[in-house]
Amino acid sequence: MIDTPITDLTATAYTIPTDAPEADGTLSWDSTTMVLAQVSAGGQVGTGWTYAPPAAAAVVTGILADLITGEDPTAVPGLHAAMAAAVRNAGRPGIAGCALSAVDIALWDLKARLLAVPLHRLLGAARDTVPIYGSGGFTTYHRHQLETQLSEWVQEQSIPRVKIKIGEAWGTRTDRDLDRIRQARHVIGDDTELYVDANGAYGRKQAIRMAADAADANVVWFEEPVSSDDLDGLREIRQVVRPDVAAGEYGYDLPYFERMCAAGAVDCLQADVTRCGGITDWLRVAAVAAAHNLEVSGHCAPHAHAHAAAAIPNLRHLEWFHDHVRIEQRFFDGAFNPAGGALRPDPHAPGHGLALCAPDIAPFQIV
Repeated sequence: MIDTPITDLTATAYTIPTDAPEADGTLSWDSTTMVLAQVSAGGQVGTGWTYAPPAAAAVVTGILADLITGEDPTAVPGLHAAMAAAVRNAGRPGIAGCALSAVDIALWDLKARLLAVPLHRLLGAARDTVPIYGSGGFTTYHRHQLETQLSEWVQEQSIPRVKIKIGEAWGTRTDRDLDRIRQARHVIGDDTELYVDANGAYGRKQAIRMAADAADANVVWFEEPVSSDDLDGLREIRQVVRPDVAAGEYGYDLPYFERMCAAGAVDCLQADVTRCGGITDWLRVAAVAAAHNLEVSGHCAPHAHAHAAAAIPNLRHLEWFHDHVRIEQRFFDGAFNPAGGALRPDPHAPGHGLALCAPDIAPFQIV
């Protein structure tokens, strides 16, 4: 037993410019904000983060900090329940959910460090390696940018599955969508799995037509062909198209995921550990999916997911998302090498094995 209380919880927000303009079918951006939570006890510091507006940092310091300071750092499920109750009136889905998730990740990291064990061992490892897929292929990329990115994943890093964005301009550029899909297939060859993500840009029948028109490219994963709120539409498309249909990245609580599973809306359930309630609820989401005979895919933030992903038997893979990979590899020591298409949690480093490069990220602090 560890007899040392939590002494401090802090939150800091950093905004990092992208390395090129980025967009999907429904949104464009030129910077990404990471909200970092750090919780201290017994001379150790646990670190967690989310990708959210800086207001999430205010939730951490204004609602959650006093709640968990002085509490037992090993009682993570109890602290999670207390935090979930505390943000009820602030609204669990959205910014408050992101803040809770960052703190929960930090608490699990802290507990593992206090016990001097790797986080996936503390959680109970189901695997030693975690499959990934390369993700980016933004609609703003010109042909050379797309070819360069895909080639790096497939030829230099030997990642056997990759994803590009489609649904450009809310689904009004299907000609270019199809051209980019075919370009991607040409670049990656026949042996690499090709995924596409429309971010909810299409209508139901439009998505079905797109899947048929792209059949020659052998797309095997169709993410959010319609809005993830359109469960009937996802189910309708899933019953007709050949690729697996996936969704779930906007889930902030367990009922969301249960509704999606019960509706028969997806072939693979996505969940984001930096939104859904941290590691505590990400593991629960995996159990909900398993009850429906579904696999889980971790959405974005691969370094935040890796250890939790290693602890579930019904994992399909993690998203090696270009924007977040760029940030996490740049500002954390101990970041993963994606070579061979899998991440390998360190069997010796305590916690999640990452250390913030504070001097490097300091110039990007906004809160």
